[in-house]
Amino acid sequence: MIQYTIAVEGMACSMCEAHVNNAIRQAFPVKKVSSSHSKGHTQILSETPLDEDRIRQVISATGYQVLSIQSAPYHKKSFFSFGK
Repeated sequence: MIQYTIAVEGMACSMCEAHVNNAIRQAFPVKKVSSSHSKGHTQILSETPLDEDRIRQVISATGYQVLSIQSAPYHKKSFFSFGK
């Protein structure tokens, strides 16, 4: 799995978050997407690599600006890994 953290400028409320999340879900086959207007970012979990230029286009089309995109391998933390 790959986790993308995208800095997004212009989100001001939960409806803004929903617009970004829905746009991502419609454009990509993602496992999970969540946005935070207070933190100014969107996080995406995907099983396959995503086209970062396409991510920028999809979010820009909703009226928000992508400032940066970071990607990293994602490993689900299990309950039993606590304290390791």
